[in-house]
Amino acid sequence: MTKTRLRVYDDTRALFHLPEGVIYLDGNSLGALPLGVAEKVDRVIRQEWGDELIRAWNTAGWYVQPRNVGNRIGRLIGAEAGSVMMGDTLSLKAYQALAAALDMKPERKIVLSDTGNFPTDLYMAEGLIATLGRGHQLRLVAPEAVQAALSEEIAVLYLTEVDYRTGRRHDMAQLTAKAHALGIVTVWDLAHSAGALPVDLAGVDADFAAGCTYKYLNGGPGAPAFLYVAPRHADRARAALSGWMGHAKPFAFDLGYAPAGGVERMRVGTPSVLAMAALEASLDIWDRVDLGEVRARSLALGDLLIAEVERRCPELKLVTPRAHEMRGSQVSFAFDGGYAAMQALIARGVIGDFRAPDIMRFGLTPLYIGEDEVMKAAEIIEEVIVGEVWRRPEFQVVNAVT
Repeated sequence: MTKTRLRVYDDTRALFHLPEGVIYLDGNSLGALPLGVAEKVDRVIRQEWGDELIRAWNTAGWYVQPRNVGNRIGRLIGAEAGSVMMGDTLSLKAYQALAAALDMKPERKIVLSDTGNFPTDLYMAEGLIATLGRGHQLRLVAPEAVQAALSEEIAVLYLTEVDYRTGRRHDMAQLTAKAHALGIVTVWDLAHSAGALPVDLAGVDADFAAGCTYKYLNGGPGAPAFLYVAPRHADRARAALSGWMGHAKPFAFDLGYAPAGGVERMRVGTPSVLAMAALEASLDIWDRVDLGEVRARSLALGDLLIAEVERRCPELKLVTPRAHEMRGSQVSFAFDGGYAAMQALIARGVIGDFRAPDIMRFGLTPLYIGEDEVMKAAEIIEEVIVGEVWRRPEFQVVNAVT
């Protein structure tokens, strides 16, 4: 039966819990709560876990859940059926992807990334390189310099498509094509892409990709990550984290590891069933949404926010590209008092976030943010900046999570 298509914002806003008096512009860090989550998770707890107990691994499909949810994510990132596996965290999935990619180019020793990559990706690369002890190096260049830095000495191009601070977007198709022409394997982090804009992993011939689901996909805090392995690599990619769920026959309990076929080998340990269930409730919305419409509305909202803030607050310096093809679904401004200003905004019900050293980020999530919210947010930003409300002592206290 064909599901009725949902109109972005007009139909979807009512499907989320949004506190009264709050304009939520931080969906690029943690998506809002879909109303169906509580019912879904309660059903899994009471009926599946409660009544079925351990039988639910078979009767409720818990065992195949990472694969089935992976296929639903795959539709949103342009992946082939059976090429996406769910589980663990983005840090672990980035580690798995990079390890497999390096193993495909044993004669090369350079991992190329950029200074806009999310730090955990770089930390995991440093850790992997130290563990391998084979003389690999992590080379960082400015985001704008990546293409010129590609050469035949590079083993892996390791990038986040959308810069977490500025919202600048790499040209995935162009960089992947040039990388492949030079014999380089590509690993893409889609943390700020999945659910924010159309992605076409199969179309651009990507090798590996990983991403999280708690941002634009609204899977909830700690929601499981995903890993994409191009089908052409799936049966030979090395599973660096060779956990029992990635074994060819996990319930034979062999003492030696034998990898499962395809992307199944990228499973590690027992999946988090309750977290996956919460994500499934969000995907029930995404299954009925046109990503092209999401993208069009995101860009329009971004244009509106940029125009209004620049008109009202010339003190804020736009660091997000104006060109549509070069930005994700956030707008960021640099401001010396950025942290305090964001605390003042949050106190007034406009929730964005801050990234060191001076970046104020505003995520635009069209499923539940529209023009009225953007206009009201711009008014409050003006009050805080022009009125210098941010200078108050209570907004200078730095929280553990910024």
